[in-house]
Amino acid sequence: MTTDIIELRHNLHKYPEVSNNEYKTSERILNFINTFSPNEIVNLSKTGKAFIFKGRKPGKTVIFRAELDALPIAEKSSLVYSSVNSDVAHVCGHDGHMAILAGLAQKIAKERPQYGKVVLLFQPAEEVEQGAKDVVENPGFKAINPDFIFALHNIPGIEKHRIVMKNGSFSAASKGMTVKLFGKTSHAAEPENGISPANAISKIISQLHQLRDNKNLFKDLSLLTIIHIRLGEISFGTSPGYAEIRITLRSFENEDMDTLTTHSENIIKEVAKTEDLKYEISYSEVFPASINDDECLGFVKQSARQNNLKIELIEKPFKWSEDFGYFSKDFKTCLFGLGAGENQAPLHNPDYDFPDDIIETGINLFYSIYKKINF
Repeated sequence: MTTDIIELRHNLHKYPEVSNNEYKTSERILNFINTFSPNEIVNLSKTGKAFIFKGRKPGKTVIFRAELDALPIAEKSSLVYSSVNSDVAHVCGHDGHMAILAGLAQKIAKERPQYGKVVLLFQPAEEVEQGAKDVVENPGFKAINPDFIFALHNIPGIEKHRIVMKNGSFSAASKGMTVKLFGKTSHAAEPENGISPANAISKIISQLHQLRDNKNLFKDLSLLTIIHIRLGEISFGTSPGYAEIRITLRSFENEDMDTLTTHSENIIKEVAKTEDLKYEISYSEVFPASINDDECLGFVKQSARQNNLKIELIEKPFKWSEDFGYFSKDFKTCLFGLGAGENQAPLHNPDYDFPDDIIETGINLFYSIYKKINF
């Protein structure tokens, strides 16, 4: 790894951009990767880029993916390259993930594929879920039609350079559910003349918690987290006629998410009917579970051993979600963890900074996978 990879990472960290606004970030990546003469560049969604290196003979098409976006969080650090953009920071490590792919491009340029194609995908908007979804639905991506897709995520709290893997689901499915309840306002002195959603909120929350605790319905962990409630207006003279409940649904398995969603909707429908309320249900930030394919996982294991890296096989998926699951729905994929250090600040914390000394580990692991498939 050359020093310009670390300089690139610091530069990306200094000028972070939030989801779907990664225009300058995308431009920096384009300028850097262009120096390695990819055979083709495909624009995906608003800011996404796919850099394609073609082999001389037919073979497998492999994608390595990194994320472009930062978070709307104010950084708290004394780094010389700390964020100059107010209330935006790379505190999830996407700057490091991009640097790893840039380093991979550097190595591929020196030893181009013999077979098939290698694609370095810089994906927008991972933090808000729609990035991978937009990419998968893009005609340019459909034309690439990959055989395998690989991605890594740094994991604070795990020994540096350790590779964290799991068969099947690696990270949880999640979605944000918004429930709107429509009744009828009235004077607070005459609540009987209105239809208040207050009692419905109480019933919905109670029944959702009972659903969450019903272990017989689910194969593995399923969670319902009430994150926000709004009832009426702040007016002591008015009995409310409108309410909103916002709930995060989370499960380790996509099948359990379907069950959780169906039962939650049925609870809301029945309570609304009983309380004489109209209702609306909508969803946002929908992340499928990221499912690892056995063949892809095998490539990662072999490459980790080849690089003398410690491997940790976890029993349960991570509770956090990743939009990489949109790739898993239609393609053979593997998402794995790269230890970022036991004393490293947690992801999404204001003082988080990606450790430069694990960049080379990520590059070498991806490069070994590439060598196994495209040579």
